Amino acid sequence: MGVTRMDALRELALVDLIELCNEARIEHCRATRDLSSCGRPVQHLLSTCGHASLCPECSQRCETCPVCRVPIKGESNRARLRLYYKCIEAGLISKQHDDRFQAKEGIGNRANLDVERLYLLFDVALQNNLSSLICHYVTDVCLDENAVSSDPVLAFLLDEVVVKDWCKRSFTHLLKELQTIYKGSVENMQKDLPQMQKYVTQLNGVCIVIEAMVSSFDDSVHAQVHDLHQLLEHLTKAKQHLEVMIWCTRHKFLEHVQPQYSDIASWELDVNERKASLARRSWPQINLSAMTETNPSTSLFIEEALQNLDLEDDHEEDILLSLEHERPERAFYPQVNWSNQYPFKSVRAAADVLFLHGASDTVVAKQAIFLYYLIDRHGMRPDSDWRFLLDDFCAAFGVTSQALTECMVFYLLDNHSDQALEEAILLLPKIANPETHPKIAQVLLERQRPDAALTLLRCTGSDDLPASAETATGATSLKEAVNAVRVRIEYGLLTEAFIYQRSYCAKVKDSDVKLQQVELIVSEMCALCVERGLADRMIELPWNHQEEKYLHKCLLDKASEKPESTSGSLLVVFYLQRYRYAEAYKVHTSLNSTEQEAIEKLGTDASSKIRKRSQWRHDLVARSLELLPESERHKVILECSSAEEQNDVAVVSRVTNLPNQSVVRGVLYA
Repeated sequence: MGVTRMDALRELALVDLIELCNEARIEHCRATRDLSSCGRPVQHLLSTCGHASLCPECSQRCETCPVCRVPIKGESNRARLRLYYKCIEAGLISKQHDDRFQAKEGIGNRANLDVERLYLLFDVALQNNLSSLICHYVTDVCLDENAVSSDPVLAFLLDEVVVKDWCKRSFTHLLKELQTIYKGSVENMQKDLPQMQKYVTQLNGVCIVIEAMVSSFDDSVHAQVHDLHQLLEHLTKAKQHLEVMIWCTRHKFLEHVQPQYSDIASWELDVNERKASLARRSWPQINLSAMTETNPSTSLFIEEALQNLDLEDDHEEDILLSLEHERPERAFYPQVNWSNQYPFKSVRAAADVLFLHGASDTVVAKQAIFLYYLIDRHGMRPDSDWRFLLDDFCAAFGVTSQALTECMVFYLLDNHSDQALEEAILLLPKIANPETHPKIAQVLLERQRPDAALTLLRCTGSDDLPASAETATGATSLKEAVNAVRVRIEYGLLTEAFIYQRSYCAKVKDSDVKLQQVELIVSEMCALCVERGLADRMIELPWNHQEEKYLHKCLLDKASEKPESTSGSLLVVFYLQRYRYAEAYKVHTSLNSTEQEAIEKLGTDASSKIRKRSQWRHDLVARSLELLPESERHKVILECSSAEEQNDVAVVSRVTNLPNQSVVRGVLYA
């Protein structure tokens, strides 16, 4: 009766791992014939002692084992077939590797053959879900200090290098097999689906072996560990890509699912329209390094996601990139802006770009981008035509319903139509949590929906500031804080915006960083309040000394840029409300020269408006100075006014009270 696959696999699973080396080695008969050794290949082990030392013929005539001199007992069952040959008999190893059909080799080639036979036994383990056997071979044999030998061939078989070389060999073999499959038609790939699934298991098995090796080494062998990490990275990416290819093959690469676009050109045109719409509505963004405002950001959610993946090629990954179906002109243009590669030319191109490039630990982000691509591809078509694809992809890769909804929201917010915006807002309650992308609130604000943005911020817990503003990734936290202030001002919650910025800045520990952040947030608040006509309410807030400096600068700069505005006069009122008449007079004096230059350049209507506001402000300041002691009043005038301005100072009438806020506003807006 022949050897069955189960018998061979059972013996392989139960073999003493230290004996696996001996099972792999080529042995020759050591019996003596006519003063010379027999030398025939040995395929059997002696039943009594387990040594592979005699051929079948010599085992019948010899009484003792040539190695250990133990008597050979029995008549019919004096030997049993070795494990390697059992695997051949069971069909687990090809007969072309049977040395009974090979010529006798010299000692130099024998070492290579022994290693090859061990590799073949490892292959059998890998192909039959016994990769744990190879892991134990690494930990129990290769890393065992007592597992040594004076035989150079056996010593090499006991070294972990032999396992690492086998991993590289297996990876190269699997890549070649996958290349052959990927070059076939969709129909042929569907026929190869069972084999593709087996390759997923085998790639995963090799990954498990490498992880076992990495975990067994310490930092003293950094170069070797780095090599293993790189190999593990390539294996993992090949496995992730293969899993997506299996899904695409099952759905025939969506050949029978009609997209919403007639061709790729119309899709690209629609994406360009989204970018143009974003550029028009974008607010100035925060420069995270210099903490200043920069030009508006023009990145869609999909562009930002692709940029974050860092899909730049590594020259050492050329063997992995050989799995690509169509390789663009990257050989001539190695630096590719991957964010501009969207929309992908095809489903296959999407799988290749996402899962053959970038780091393997970003696979969740890659799956999200692939889902976004599927949503965008079919978008406005009836759900019955394509939604099953999303459900099947999520089931196949363990994507949660919340992650799918987030992808849908990102797509809808990138879409520039009002209908898509309303659909996105309806979905926001399903994804609101502390991990919600902060850019969502920013986009809602830019699309003039501060109500939805504020609701999202509160639902995500963004109102609860971190214990330290610096712990929330530094400048990124500042960017989110500026956006939160903008949302509240746009919604009319000026006092709440003020309290938020004060609380945020109070939690910054570094004094230099704190000054920068206070300047940026206060300047942003002032500029936005002036633009939205809220400056009169803004100056009533209880600003501290540090914040006042930036408020003063902002309002004065606005007055210089646009003299016909009320910004400068409101700054005067700011100081009058606080009974700081000397500072109000200084600002008034500074504004006079600016306004005089503007009157000479502007038209009659604008000039008349400036003169009227300047005169009312002059009267207010004059009456306020009357409240100062005479010595203090003259001191202020001498410090701030030129000789000509002193001659123009009118004699003020005595007043007993400072005008109330309603009078001040009436003067300014008369």
